[in-house]
Amino acid sequence: MHLTFRQIQVFAAVARHQSFTRAGQELHLSQPAVSMQIKLMEEQVGLPLFEQVGRKIYLTEAGHELARYSTAIAQQLDEAAQVINDLKGLAGGHLHIAVATTGAYIAPYLLAAFARLHPQLKVSMDVTNREALLHQLADNEVDLAIMGRPPEELALDATAFLDNPLVVIAPPGHPLAGCSRIPLQDLAEYPFIIREAGSGTRSAAERFFSKAGVSLQTSMEMSSHEAIKHAVRAGMGLGIASLHTIREELTAGHLVILAVQGLPIQRHWYLVHRQGKRLSAAAQAFRDFLLQQEVARLLP
Repeated sequence: MHLTFRQIQVFAAVARHQSFTRAGQELHLSQPAVSMQIKLMEEQVGLPLFEQVGRKIYLTEAGHELARYSTAIAQQLDEAAQVINDLKGLAGGHLHIAVATTGAYIAPYLLAAFARLHPQLKVSMDVTNREALLHQLADNEVDLAIMGRPPEELALDATAFLDNPLVVIAPPGHPLAGCSRIPLQDLAEYPFIIREAGSGTRSAAERFFSKAGVSLQTSMEMSSHEAIKHAVRAGMGLGIASLHTIREELTAGHLVILAVQGLPIQRHWYLVHRQGKRLSAAAQAFRDFLLQQEVARLLP
């Protein structure tokens, strides 16, 4: 076979997205150009790499085999690019970081402070949910990630760098607003709006209340902290949120923190990468930047 790197790159993108259109968007190619590259590749291989069922495409057996090798080739080339960038110094580097949705409230301030020290460095930030972020780490698609505590069963290197307290929020007119030393059990009398299953905030809250023997009333699930904040403001229920996500609402008087005994739930933000990953000069510099100073002072 005489495959080009561009063909392998296109194939890997189509396999990852299971879509010619989205692969083209990632690589800045038209859909016909993507289709042509795949067709040429299949002619070289001598076997079909994709099959279409309905409106979806799937890898064939040959496609699955080639996907394993194309991923390995892409990773080796990424490492080669990192070595070259290291030789060039940070000015020629690129930092690609993934951030859990809640982390979007702190990451821009951290990256802005870092970028002021390295103005020539190119930075890409992808904000996504916890499940997608873990997939990106597993597939070696990002240099680093900022998230809550990652699962221990994955081969990840995680270092805590900032406190992330979780608090119970309510509208100012709520019956418990202004009360002091609220018993944890009293919260069971009120409906809660919570994050979707798989959210780090939800998992931490469920572990905390389960350990305390308190069963909360769940009135609604929402997929973003912004939606929960608006629902709580509207009086639809109480919520559980990271303190970093509600500072503006607290200052404006739109939300209040309930003084519940045993709270806040103490969590941390972690800087995460795959175990054994060779960090680029840019990624190593950002890691050192976060771990060698008082990060909280960088936040508003």
